Amino acid sequence: MENFPIVDMGKLNTEDRKSTMELIKDACENWGFFECVNHGISIEMMDTVEKLTKEHYKKCMEQRFKEMVATKGLECVQSEIDDLDWESTFFLRHLPVSSISEIPDLDDDYRKVMKEFALKLEELAEELLDLLCENLGLEKGYLKKAFYGSKGPNFGTKVSNYPPCPKPALIKALRAHTDAGGIILLFQDDKVSGLQLLKDEQWIDVPPMRHSIVINLGDPLEVITNGKYKSVMHRVIAQTDGARMSIPSFYNQGGDAVISPASTLLKEHEPSEVHPKFVFDAYMKISMGLKFQATEPRFELAEIMSIVKVGPVVRLWICVWLS
Repeated sequence: MENFPIVDMGKLNTEDRKSTMELIKDACENWGFFECVNHGISIEMMDTVEKLTKEHYKKCMEQRFKEMVATKGLECVQSEIDDLDWESTFFLRHLPVSSISEIPDLDDDYRKVMKEFALKLEELAEELLDLLCENLGLEKGYLKKAFYGSKGPNFGTKVSNYPPCPKPALIKALRAHTDAGGIILLFQDDKVSGLQLLKDEQWIDVPPMRHSIVINLGDPLEVITNGKYKSVMHRVIAQTDGARMSIPSFYNQGGDAVISPASTLLKEHEPSEVHPKFVFDAYMKISMGLKFQATEPRFELAEIMSIVKVGPVVRLWICVWLS
């Protein structure tokens, strides 16, 4: 099995730039994932984020999760559970308007460091988008512009903890899915593993690595590149020992951004080989109910929703038809 792609961002300013760009290109085309080191976010900041996240879970969320498990009888299940995930989460919105001040139970130090962390991740996301442009032969800033819409990109963070699970064979920590957003930047636990991606019909572990940021490409980037870059299925396997921290941040398109293949990447494609065009908000509405379904029908339905005004009855029919 090939080695999981690990990109040393520090080499981009050295004589190794060409080989580093080739590694990013191969990762985008064949993996849909890669792991960044020397990415410009300080070790001290990441250690603080990890410490405060784990403290917040123990103080404010662990008991709620235990109560949910008891209420649903999850410790005694005898058959596979396919309608929920073994995770404890909360969400932070950064762009276009921050919600951090509105989230209850967060200590001031935690709010402060998460704001600072988000700014660093935003910078890294935009740097990576320009690197993808360079590899694709697109003008610098093309992808950032494609993400912008009329009000700028959407950017938010899902703060997750995956507690020890007594029945990991029956309950997934997070069911297999692709990401509906643009580019995802994950700060994951370096001690407790669980994240896997699907490659060549095999589940591959995404290796825990201290102070790295795992990057994966969302569905819209597959559309913009007309399938050249991949948004791949991934999941989180529950563990019997150890609580796993996972902090993915989603640098997404603006709600009214139009997602379509870049014209310069279509020169060798027949019309039948061109991915659908749609408004990002329409795709998100489809994906909210069909997150664990295949992407192609979602693309097609989002294209329909972007062209015509789709009412709630038709949305219900679409969900039933795909289920």
